[in-house]
Amino acid sequence: MGSEKTDDVLKGSTLEVYRFLLKSGKPVGTREIQRAINLSSPSLAAYHLTKLEEAGLLKKENGNYAINKVVLEDCVKVSRFLIPRFLFYAIFAVLLVVTELTLLRPPIITSFYFFATVGTLICALAFGYETARVGVKGGF
Repeated sequence: MGSEKTDDVLKGSTLEVYRFLLKSGKPVGTREIQRAINLSSPSLAAYHLTKLEEAGLLKKENGNYAINKVVLEDCVKVSRFLIPRFLFYAIFAVLLVVTELTLLRPPIITSFYFFATVGTLICALAFGYETARVGVKGGF
């Protein structure tokens, strides 16, 4: 199964169903999913579960559904939360920029200091952008 097919399936309510199953970490039934995500009926939850099962992301076990394949590789599961991996890099880069601007600031600003600080700032912005992009796609 290609990544393009998976990206087509993981949109809207189907993505919410997948994220709920990923966060729960245990097999879950149709009605439980319907209640947790506030879907209008159990048949709508079954529709989304069938889409995920056909894509190879879920498997059915004793009438309940469980995650078969994790595709949100850019996320780290901490307890019940999915946190984009880039968030840790962004925080580290921002802390470096703050340290460079406060503690490591020389009395005379040299070109090396300027370019090092600008480079770190660009890294912090890039990691922040990637964090937001992954967050919109399926994290948080």
